Amino acid sequence: MDDARYRIGLATARNLDPEAPERLEAALKEVAPDLYRHIVEFAFGDILSRPGLDPKTREIATVSALAALGNAQPQLRFHLNAALNLGCTRAELAEILMQMAVYAGVPAALNALYLAKEVFAERDAKGLS
Repeated sequence: MDDARYRIGLATARNLDPEAPERLEAALKEVAPDLYRHIVEFAFGDILSRPGLDPKTREIATVSALAALGNAQPQLRFHLNAALNLGCTRAELAEILMQMAVYAGVPAALNALYLAKEVFAERDAKGLS
């Protein structure tokens, strides 16, 4: 096992959300525990930690892609929160999601905006910006 990739992946995931690795591990441990490590190593360790883009820009790209897919609500919820944690504003996220109406269709954009509204309300309840 490549512990360096795993450690880098954990650090990257925790930068997006300090509790992310533990939540992901808990969600997968009974059904696909190996997938957890693959996600940490590949997605967070190999890709999201690359130096070519700053973390905020990576989150903008990720939010856009997940919104365009239209069927990845749990992942979109995570990445909306991560984008906010990395400095995106709510207004920026709303603009990104509205733009998806042009490229992914109005239903995908509306679904993403409805989810963003929920995320914003959850963050307000926790006192987060």
